[in-house]
Amino acid sequence: MGRLLITFLLCWRGVLRRPLLYLSDFFRQRREEYYSRLQAIRDRGDWEGWMRFFLEGVKSVALEATDTARRIQALRDQHRGQIVEAIGGTATGLILLDHLFQKPFITVNQVSEVIRRTYPVANLVASFEKLGLLRKTARRRRNRVYAYQPYLDLLEGRG
Repeated sequence: MGRLLITFLLCWRGVLRRPLLYLSDFFRQRREEYYSRLQAIRDRGDWEGWMRFFLEGVKSVALEATDTARRIQALRDQHRGQIVEAIGGTATGLILLDHLFQKPFITVNQVSEVIRRTYPVANLVASFEKLGLLRKTARRRRNRVYAYQPYLDLLEGRG
């Protein structure tokens, strides 16, 4: 609860525009030190040690977030280049790519809605599959769901 309150306090004070820092992983990875620091507050009132540890977490998570943002931008630039080269840089391809960064799972019907067209949708999806940008998530014939796998891999630390 305290971590959530601290994040909201940072947002309220204008230090963060949105609560983007997820410190739970940092604390989970350093569980022993986390509990030790909390106990030191109870036993000795060592707030300074806790604040140093907490701020180390903020710094670490912020650096990871910055690195991830840079890798996402590089992935976006690379894939825009592939689309331009492979399918002529059609606006529909670039619109779809931008959408996939917001929602990395999509159906053919949703592609149609995103690009506001009903015709070359199957070809566009097939082109994205051929480029390795989309992958079917199941083997069913109807209402297939596709995943923007390179992006998901990057977010999961595999890309």
